[in-house]
Amino acid sequence: MAIVVGFVPTNEGKAALRRAAEEAKLRSTRLVVINSNRGGKDLASDDAVRYEAELAAVQRELAEAGIDHEVRQLVRGLEPAEDLIAVATEIGADFIVIGLRRRTPVGKLILGSNAQRILLDAPCPVLAVKADA
Repeated sequence: MAIVVGFVPTNEGKAALRRAAEEAKLRSTRLVVINSNRGGKDLASDDAVRYEAELAAVQRELAEAGIDHEVRQLVRGLEPAEDLIAVATEIGADFIVIGLRRRTPVGKLILGSNAQRILLDAPCPVLAVKADA
C-alpha cells in the first residue's frame, strides 16, 4: 500500500502534502512525495536550490511525524501529470493526492491542466485537495 502526492512549494502543494500525510498516518501506509520539474532552461538555479531546501524540510517533518515516506525529485523533462501517473503505476499506489487552486475559465484553457490529466488518466483513485486562499 502506498499514497503518491504531488508536491511543489505552493499553497496547493502544501495542502496536498498535509492531507496525504494525514491519510498515510491514518492508514499506516507509505507516502511517496513527488516533486516534478521539467529541468533544463525551465528551472532556474535559485529555484532548484529552493526546491531542494523545501524537500529536505518535508523529509524532516515526515520523519518527525513517524510517517514511512520517500521523496523523489524528478527532473526528466516530463509534465508533472506524467510523472505522478508513472510513479503511481510503478508502485501500485492506492491513490494519488493533488492540490488544486481556483482558476478562471480562460486560465484553464490557456494553461492546460495537469490536475485534469491526472484525474482522467490515473491508474487509481485521486484525492483533490483545495488549497486555502
